[in-house]
Amino acid sequence: MSNSQKTNTRLDGKIALVTGGTKGIGKAIADRLADAGATIIVTARSQPADANQSYHFIAADLAKVGESDKLANEINEKFGKVDILINNIGGTSSPAGGFGTLTHEHWNNDLQLNLMAPVNLDRALLPKMLEAGEGVIIHISSINSQLPLWEANMPYGAAKAALDNYSKGLSNELASKGVRVLTVSPGPVKTGAMQAFLGDFANALGKTIDEATQVMMDKIGGIPMGKMAAPEDIAELVGFLVSPAAAYITGVNYIVDGGTIPVV
Repeated sequence: MSNSQKTNTRLDGKIALVTGGTKGIGKAIADRLADAGATIIVTARSQPADANQSYHFIAADLAKVGESDKLANEINEKFGKVDILINNIGGTSSPAGGFGTLTHEHWNNDLQLNLMAPVNLDRALLPKMLEAGEGVIIHISSINSQLPLWEANMPYGAAKAALDNYSKGLSNELASKGVRVLTVSPGPVKTGAMQAFLGDFANALGKTIDEATQVMMDKIGGIPMGKMAAPEDIAELVGFLVSPAAAYITGVNYIVDGGTIPVV
């Protein structure tokens, strides 16, 4: 690695797509990459009123079959390719309560959103990266892939575990072809989505949000740093990983959890 690579975290001239990029972790990542000089494309089901107008927004529901190809076609027509793909979209609409509360539809929805949406978007955008001989793909996973919370979000954790495995396999396939693939697994992050999850979890448990939060913290063993991450904490790592400074890094799952995972 050259000295310029070691110090260069700029992204001037790069085109980055951030899925779910209008709020929470996705918005923080989009802002971080824009600050580094990248041209930003964001996608979500709908554009919020306070969206950054300097970003190119494309509406897409990536959990639906065909939406990834539609999105990729529009991007290729307008930009030619993307250099950086941040597969940030994810979440769960499944009820808390464990196995007996979960239907086929719950499982299918979570697998489509958290696993197949990034798989399908990778398939749609990778050909242009491979043609160029360079690119970076980041999959945003979760520590739930290693710390299952059966009471709260069993299908979500299972889907993220599958995403981790897929991401590692894809990195091995593409490493010699100039495309780097990495995974970032946050612990609890202070976002609107987290607050909504805790509200639903509290209702399922018949507890207050503070009580439900404590139940979750007890299940994961607490956060040694004593607080949830901010979205910007995740974005800073992503900004480094997609930059020339990280040119020799691929196939790694980075845990960003304030020390929660109890193993080395």
